[in-house]
Amino acid sequence: MFKVLKKITGRELSYVAISLVFIVAQVYLDLKLPDYMSKVTKLIQTKGTTVSQIVDEGKWMVLCALGSLVAAVIVGYFAAKVAAGLSRKLRHEVYHQVSEYSMAEINNFSTASLITRSTNDITQVQMIVAMGLQLVIKAPITAVWAIYKIADKSWEWTTALGVAVVFILIVIGIIIAFAMPKFKIIQKLTDKLNSVTRENLTGIRVVRAYNAEGYQSEKFEAANNDITQTNLFIQRMMAMMMPMMSLVSSGLSVAVYLIGANIIKAAKVGLPTNSPRVNLFSDMVVFTSYGMQVVMAFMMLTMIFIMWPRANVSANRIMEVIETQSSIKDGTKDATATTEVGTVEFRNVSFSYNDASEHVIENVSFKAEKGQTVAFIGSTGSGKSTLINLIPRYYDVTGGQVLVDGVDVREFKEEVLHNKLGFIPQKPVMFNGTIRSNLEFGENGHTAFTDEELMTAVRIAQAEEFVTKDPKGLDAEISQGGLNLSGGQKQRLAIARAIARHPEILVFDDSFSALDYRTDRVLRDTLKAETAETTKLIVAQRIGTIIDADQIIVLDQGKVVGHGTHDELLANNAIYQEIAYSQLSKEELA
Repeated sequence: MFKVLKKITGRELSYVAISLVFIVAQVYLDLKLPDYMSKVTKLIQTKGTTVSQIVDEGKWMVLCALGSLVAAVIVGYFAAKVAAGLSRKLRHEVYHQVSEYSMAEINNFSTASLITRSTNDITQVQMIVAMGLQLVIKAPITAVWAIYKIADKSWEWTTALGVAVVFILIVIGIIIAFAMPKFKIIQKLTDKLNSVTRENLTGIRVVRAYNAEGYQSEKFEAANNDITQTNLFIQRMMAMMMPMMSLVSSGLSVAVYLIGANIIKAAKVGLPTNSPRVNLFSDMVVFTSYGMQVVMAFMMLTMIFIMWPRANVSANRIMEVIETQSSIKDGTKDATATTEVGTVEFRNVSFSYNDASEHVIENVSFKAEKGQTVAFIGSTGSGKSTLINLIPRYYDVTGGQVLVDGVDVREFKEEVLHNKLGFIPQKPVMFNGTIRSNLEFGENGHTAFTDEELMTAVRIAQAEEFVTKDPKGLDAEISQGGLNLSGGQKQRLAIARAIARHPEILVFDDSFSALDYRTDRVLRDTLKAETAETTKLIVAQRIGTIIDADQIIVLDQGKVVGHGTHDELLANNAIYQEIAYSQLSKEELA
C-alpha cells in the first residue's frame, strides 16, 4: 500500500497539507463545544443568570458547529481530489504497463484479472485514500486532544474511559484477525467471477447453440456463491462492530454518570452554588462529551481497519502489474539501420514457452525476399501461428535469430518494426466505431488517409461490395467485436486495414479461412497484382490458398519437413501430399 501512496504527486501533497490544517481546525471546534456546554451548565445553575447570557454562549456553540461543518466540507473536497488524482495515475500506469506486455505477461495475469485490477482494485485504493485522509489524521488528533483535556477531571472517570478504549481495541483485533484471511481472497474471487461472466458473454452464440445455458449458469452461480459467502462472512463480522461501538459509548455514558452521581452524593449537603458540587456536575457533562469524542475517534479508526485489508490487497495487486516488466525489451535501431528492404529471415530459430519442457519451434530456417510469397502449412499444432508470431515479437525466440530487412527484430525499436508489418491475426479483431475508424486504426505514421486510399484497400481485400452496399459507406457503424459483421466480412476488413498501411511485409495468420474459394482466389490474385513489391507470409490450412506461393514450408511438430514450391512438394514430400490429397483430387491438383 505504501508503494502506491508514494505515487501521490507534490501538488496532491499540498492538498494533504491544506487538509491537515482544516482537520486541526475542525477538531479544535469540535472540542470547543463541550467547553461552551460546561459554561451553559454553570450559568443555568448559577443564581441571577440572565437568558441573554445563556443565548450568547449558545451562539458560540452554533458558530463552532457551523465552522466544523465548513472545515469538514473543505477536507472532504481536497481528500476527494487527492484520491481521484491517485486513482487516475494508477489507471494510467496500469493501462500503459499492460499495453507494453508481451503475450507471456498477458497470459500470466489473465485478461479478467487485468480488468479487475484496472477497475475494482483501483476503486478500493481510491476509497481508502479518500476516507483515510479524513479519518486517519482526524481520529488520533481528536483522541489525544480530548484525553489531554479531561485527564485531570477525575481518575475514576479516566479509568472508565481507559477500560472502554481497551475493550474497543480488543474487539477490533478479534474482528480483523478473523476477517483478514477473507479479505486476501476476495479480489481473487472477483477475478474468477469476471472471468466466468466474460467467457459467457463472448461465447453466447456457442452457449445458446449447444443449449448450455444451464451449464454456464451453474458455473456462474458457483463463482457467485463463493464471492457472496465470503462477503457475507466479512459483512457479518463487520456488522458486529457498530453494536459493540454503541455498547461502549452507552456504557461509558452510564459509567460516567454513575461515578459522577456517587461523587456528588459523597459531597457535603448544603454547599453554596459556586461550590465544587456545581463544578462536579458541569465536569461530568464535559467529560461525557469528551469521552464520546474519544470513542468516536476510535470508531473512525475502526472504519479504516475495516477497509484497510482489502485495499492493501488491491494495492499489492496493482503494484504487481506496474512492477512486472515486459519480457520483450525495446531495441534501439530505427529504419535507417536496415541493409535490405522487405526481407524476412529465420536462422535456426527455436522457441519454447516458459512453462514448457519441449520446443514448439525447432531449428527453422528460411528467407523471404522482397515481393515473394512464402506460405506455411502443416497439421494443427505444428507451430505455424507460433512461428509467425515471432516476427512482430509477440514472443521472443529462445534460440536462433529472426531478421527483418537484415536486422535482428530484437534490435529494432518496436514502433519501427511494427511499422514495417501489416499483421492480420487468426481471429480478426474489430473495434467499436465505424469501418473508417477501423481501417484508420492501421495508420502507419502518415497523415490521415483519404477516402480513395481506404477504398483502394477495401477493393483489394474484396470488401467493396458490402461496404458500398451500406448507405453510410465507410462511416457505417461497427459494434464492439464486430458482432454485426460475418466472419468473412471481418477477415476482409482486417486484411484491408493491414493493406492500408502500405507495409513492406504482410503477415496472414490463417486469414483466409472464412472466405469462400472464389473470394479467396480473387483476393490472392488482386493482392499479387496490386502489392507485387510487398513480401507476403501466409499461414493457411487450404492448399488452394498457397498453391501459387514462391516458397511453401511444411511444418510438423515444430520442425521443417518440407521446403519448396507446390509442384516440388507434391512430387516428393509425403506430408504435403497427404494434406493436398485430403483436400483436392489428383485431377484438381494437376
